[in-house]
Amino acid sequence: MKKGFLRKRGAAVLCALCCLVSAGGCSEDVVQVDEAPEQISQIESTGVGDTYAMVVKEKTNPYMLKMFEGFQMACEELGVNALLMGPDSYTAEAQIELVEELIELDVAAIAIAANHTDALEPVLTRAMEAGIMVVSLDSSVNAQSRMVHIQQADPERIGRVLIQAAHKMTDGEGTAVIISSTPHATNQNLWVSWMKREVEENPEKYAGFVLLPELYGEDSMERTEELTLLLLQEHPDLDVIITPSVVSMLTVGNVLREQNSSVLFTGLGLPSEIADFINDGSCPWMYLWNPIDIGYLGAYAASALDLGEITGKEGDTFYAGSMGLRAVVSAADGGTEILLGDPIKFDQDNINEWKLVY
Repeated sequence: MKKGFLRKRGAAVLCALCCLVSAGGCSEDVVQVDEAPEQISQIESTGVGDTYAMVVKEKTNPYMLKMFEGFQMACEELGVNALLMGPDSYTAEAQIELVEELIELDVAAIAIAANHTDALEPVLTRAMEAGIMVVSLDSSVNAQSRMVHIQQADPERIGRVLIQAAHKMTDGEGTAVIISSTPHATNQNLWVSWMKREVEENPEKYAGFVLLPELYGEDSMERTEELTLLLLQEHPDLDVIITPSVVSMLTVGNVLREQNSSVLFTGLGLPSEIADFINDGSCPWMYLWNPIDIGYLGAYAASALDLGEITGKEGDTFYAGSMGLRAVVSAADGGTEILLGDPIKFDQDNINEWKLVY
């Protein structure tokens, strides 16, 4: 058990956003971690050993911020502090610096959505050696760099349903392209690999379906916009754009609308952002899970590790608050994971309900 945990169980939850810029600005209880030494002291005074930190891919990514909402909610239930850290860029180097800060702060747990599978291993190993519980979520680090991973949904299921959706939208006779996030995003790469396998393993079904080489929007609105415009120019026969990136999903929709394009799009998106496109038919349907649930489950897994209820080995079980009993299972990379559930399909039948949730 992390030292000092029980002593501070009743501590008020602290949400510290590292350089976080939001539409509403920073509230009075937000501590800007990198602004001044006395603000670091303010964190320490709350009992930083009882702090669970989430390191997101990038500080303004809306999907990541929704994930932290669930993480913070669970931390409130658990009576521990919640700390959000996010870099300015989608790089492993930027995340490494943040993890080093968290080691210095001696937090109890780190939940990280990785920008690179392997590059974080040395710093996360140091964190675990220092007694910090390390959980990856959404985008995993390698098995040696974590105690357990929170898997949002079966990667095979995600990849196959996305390519099946594009196939169905074209009645099996069309051209599609994938705009992924970055070449080092472990979750995106897995989904893309399963999309390709779906096509390769079913040659008769996909005989009239063309899948162009995948592109990378770098989770940047500007880069995704450039790629979308380029695709429209170079591939006039394009029928569907598949994007398993929440950031790229919205950008693709906006570009297609601005260009009055008949190209459809699908992928993984936030219901609140894509609802209009689903309602007008330009995105017939899409998929996602609830990112709030990922963060919530991540915090409870960190707590179970912190309290010694689990070690992260296959077969471990624990209760995750309102999400009930959860089990640790083997992961494809040789480590272990906790599965959230199947992806949710969003279409015109349910989008107006879900857009009010997240």
